[in-house]
Amino acid sequence: MTSGTSWAIRTAAVFTALAASAGCAAGTGGDARPGTGGRAAGEPSARTTPTTAPARPQGPPGALPRPGEVGRVPRPADGLPPVISSIPTTRKVVFLTIDDGWEQDPGFLARVRDRRIPITAFVTRDAVEARGATDPTAQGGRFLGAGKWGYMRDLRDAGAPIENHTLTHPNLPTLSYAGQRAEICGASTVIRRQTGRRPTLLRPPFGNQNSLTRKAAKSCGVDALLLWTATVQPGGKIAYQVPDKKLRPGDVLLMHFRPNLSRDFRILVDKIERRGFELGNLDAYLKAALR
Repeated sequence: MTSGTSWAIRTAAVFTALAASAGCAAGTGGDARPGTGGRAAGEPSARTTPTTAPARPQGPPGALPRPGEVGRVPRPADGLPPVISSIPTTRKVVFLTIDDGWEQDPGFLARVRDRRIPITAFVTRDAVEARGATDPTAQGGRFLGAGKWGYMRDLRDAGAPIENHTLTHPNLPTLSYAGQRAEICGASTVIRRQTGRRPTLLRPPFGNQNSLTRKAAKSCGVDALLLWTATVQPGGKIAYQVPDKKLRPGDVLLMHFRPNLSRDFRILVDKIERRGFELGNLDAYLKAALR
């Protein structure tokens, strides 16, 4: 073999080795497995492969009514909004509502959003904006009015309708028609301005209402007055309004934005689910009941 030929062979061998080395670095080497970025079997990865987060369920949160499941709520003969305390259904489903807006606990918001728990909020302007005398049920709260309307918009974005509980939480039947209308329409105007949606439900403070309340509510665009069948006390304890002291299909539960809300809410939801009940989407059930 001539010296020139020997030099050419050695040079070709060097280029071949370099190409093979470059191929391994690019993930094309013979010892690397497909999809390992050029690593040999068992070799640790130098980079983290991006993962795709699971898709968040779409549509309204909570159980939706089945065809023919929901009984009809009769429309009053006077043409005014009906007063509803429970949903006419035999399905083991209950509905969670929460009043006022004083204690704006981010842990509660996170639980509602992340677990897609259906709730309906009935808020007063004074509570959300932390105006005037503080509601005694909210004394000692850590997050009193902290997020103001931003917190309610976050709840809205988590799927919770923001409904009407008046401006200042008065005992409505003690007011004139004009006074009641100012409280109800005023709250609807604020809520629409802050959340982009006018309320269609009214929860009268203390559950007290009269014909003037219903007349004023109708003039403010309210479709129904919603009361409740049980209240939720501190610690997630359910205070029933029926002799047998147990949940019934169609019950509407009333909570408040009060201290320890996130903890109490977790206890409540776990208790309801252990008893075999689903959490229903109130808006969908009411539409079926008022068809």
